[in-house]
Amino acid sequence: MSTNKWNADKYNKHADFVSNLAFPVVDLLHPQESEKVLDLGCGDGTLAVEIEKFNTKVIAVDLSEDMVEKTKAKGIEAYVMSATELPFENEFDAVFSNAVLHWVKEPETAIKKISQALKAEGRFIAEFGGYGNIKYLTDAMQKVFGRHEEYGEFNNPWYFPKDEDHKEMLEANGFKVEYIELIPRPTKIDDISNWLDIFANGIVSHLTEEQQNQFKEEVRDILKPKIYSEKDGWVADYVRLRLKATKI
Repeated sequence: MSTNKWNADKYNKHADFVSNLAFPVVDLLHPQESEKVLDLGCGDGTLAVEIEKFNTKVIAVDLSEDMVEKTKAKGIEAYVMSATELPFENEFDAVFSNAVLHWVKEPETAIKKISQALKAEGRFIAEFGGYGNIKYLTDAMQKVFGRHEEYGEFNNPWYFPKDEDHKEMLEANGFKVEYIELIPRPTKIDDISNWLDIFANGIVSHLTEEQQNQFKEEVRDILKPKIYSEKDGWVADYVRLRLKATKI
């Protein structure tokens, strides 16, 4: 299965809501002076910069080379790295992750690596897509694939867990969960085609350019009556899972 490709400039232009809506998660992190924090899936480094304003040392990692370069350009120490292959041991006071872990299809492996990276009593603060997230969008994409046998099988790249299921997984891997909640958060996006270009390019990377354009047009037609209005424009049906857990 092809992975999603990230263009930092396009992301910054059409998906800045990802960072702009994450400040409550930074508040939940409550960074302290002289702490060392791992920003897991740092994107273009916007939130890492905010965290370092607290005189906190941030190490940022992301799977996208383009994003890591943008983060380094902001003066943040950053590395290309996967959530399931973190090499750190007992190093961080906190691990912070925003809008990333729904891309990790091996969540338990990621949780084990996050625990390993944390010091004893270190905290794990995260927000990512939860159960029911972008259901209209994924249903529409699946429907279009179902219409076109030549597209092959629809491979859903996301993990959107229920809060109780993810809580159990954290507790089974050495965390005490202090807070976990599913938060419906309808999110304005500038255009559904831009959203698909940024977040669903891996789903259609095996298709021809003509097929990709056809895919976008048909998804758009299905979604317009559901998530578009003249008053509000496009509003995606986001549901976020927000959590705070402590390594025991």
